[in-house]
Amino acid sequence: MRRFLLLILVTIATVSTYAQKIYSTDHDYQAEVKVYVVDHEYQADLLVYKEQHDYQATGNQGRWFFVSRDYQADVRIYFVDHEYQADLKIYFVSHEYQAGWRDNSKKYLLYGSRR
Repeated sequence: MRRFLLLILVTIATVSTYAQKIYSTDHDYQAEVKVYVVDHEYQADLLVYKEQHDYQATGNQGRWFFVSRDYQADVRIYFVDHEYQADLKIYFVSHEYQAGWRDNSKKYLLYGSRR
């Protein structure tokens, strides 16, 4: 029973650390995910809220903290100019409670392939 509980706690802790720290690259070949910012909320796969501090960005739920160095990031992204170039379409929201996935099939993109 102890092992089972420990396994569950470790799994929860591991999953909750994914994709919270984001680095925006200057070139598409450096990125793991190509992102396009849409004009309207209904067009987005993910609604993103920009956190002020890294500890506030939790889990893979659209609460992002942008880091200044590549090595600090969980995921590297590149902002593309056209929607057809994107792996993921996002919309920036103004309140934390608005953040979240609209298309769960894209969630895998931000599970930190660099780990």
